[in-house]
Amino acid sequence: MKIFNLCILLSLAVTVYCVPISQVTVQDEDFAESYLKKFYNLTEETGPTIRRGISPVTRKLSEMQRFFGLQITGTLDADTMAMMKKPRCGVPDGNIGHFSTFARSPKWGKNSLTYRIEKYTPDMSVPEVDDSIEKALQVWAKVTPLRFTRINSGTADIMISFGRKSHGDYYPFDGPGGTLAHAFAPAPGIGGDAHFDDDETFTFRSSRGYVLFMVAAHEFGHSLGLSHSDDAGALMYPIYSYRNPDTFVLPRDDVNGIQSLYGPNTDKDPSVDEPQPPTTPDACDSSMVLDAVTTLRGEMLFFKDSLFWRSYPQSRTPQQSLITNFWPNAPTNIDAAYESRHSDIIFLFKGRRVWAFTGYDLVRGYPKRITSFGLPRKVKKIDAALYDVESGKTLFFVGSNYYSYDEARKTMGRGLPKQVQQTFSGLTSKVAAAFQYRGFTYIYSGPYMFEYSLRTGRLYRVLRNSYFLRCTKS
Repeated sequence: MKIFNLCILLSLAVTVYCVPISQVTVQDEDFAESYLKKFYNLTEETGPTIRRGISPVTRKLSEMQRFFGLQITGTLDADTMAMMKKPRCGVPDGNIGHFSTFARSPKWGKNSLTYRIEKYTPDMSVPEVDDSIEKALQVWAKVTPLRFTRINSGTADIMISFGRKSHGDYYPFDGPGGTLAHAFAPAPGIGGDAHFDDDETFTFRSSRGYVLFMVAAHEFGHSLGLSHSDDAGALMYPIYSYRNPDTFVLPRDDVNGIQSLYGPNTDKDPSVDEPQPPTTPDACDSSMVLDAVTTLRGEMLFFKDSLFWRSYPQSRTPQQSLITNFWPNAPTNIDAAYESRHSDIIFLFKGRRVWAFTGYDLVRGYPKRITSFGLPRKVKKIDAALYDVESGKTLFFVGSNYYSYDEARKTMGRGLPKQVQQTFSGLTSKVAAAFQYRGFTYIYSGPYMFEYSLRTGRLYRVLRNSYFLRCTKS
């Protein structure tokens, strides 16, 4: 029975209301039911919960939306459907919260584990597969006492293989897209084993296809006892994310999770200076300084480190995602960003270079030098960029000054640079980010956001930089 069009009662809410559903087909409903059965333990239920008007699908949709930070409607909206169709791990999602372990916290009772690659993929050479698997295991070995030894015959603790559809474990793969791989928690027999769907295209480093290192590192987290995390920056987040294997550092959430099971790596040389585990930015952090803010086709994007939040009128909760999930060719830890309404392009700046994207695609010829905008060679980086809808000009903030670029003529204005305080009164420190919204100009400086009228130069309000991020913590 299809039950997506019912009025719903949100958990812990008082008001019952209907949410209109647009462009949801019968095929979408079937897909969603299958998804919820596979990843959220949806079962056909009867009895009091149905009579109260709270269907099993409604409850599981709300659970899934809460896990992924979507607006909790209990209905199959476009955002929920889009999330369901993203490539992901085949292990069901666990408790809502950051790192989590499987039920009863299974773990290996020893620190020396063996692994064996039983079957390879034709997508990559044997040395590339071997290297990817070894490096994926070392991600976990670096932060724990665990040590991994490869064997070439017999039964290892972690058996690794590639297969299609039904491949011998009663959990068949689903063909191209969807589920990429799955692994089993520590236990005798199949416990710890990791299987990869050979209907996918696995690669060594390219962003075309799925980087085996990233997929394997995630699956080995399951092999060691970790369940999924709802932290969008975590390796154990269930949705596939492209990251450069050469620069990957295990995020803090994953380090905390694996060390809760096995403890830290006591053999680590304290004299070796290694990168610190990255921490996922918190929208409710009142001291956070954003890297950049821009609009994109009606949405607001807020950048911080390797992630960004998407906020738009139809959603009450901004969605957090890795930058490389949307733009695999984009830089992280950017300096500035802006949307050119004149050319329907979003520009991302880092150091002396700029990247341009139409939608998700890198514009041909980019990245370029920032001097391509007419900026002087002495400018080493841009602190912020602001596109002014009324004038069609973009302001580039550099230190205490700014430059003005005409988007239509593609020329830099004369008599530049100008001092920021000449136009934006009350700013006493460097501009960190800037954008326009509903006729107002917002300038971010430190943890604060200044609301101006660019036409009159009037300052209206000073707000926390999380104002548009809609922090929901009490």
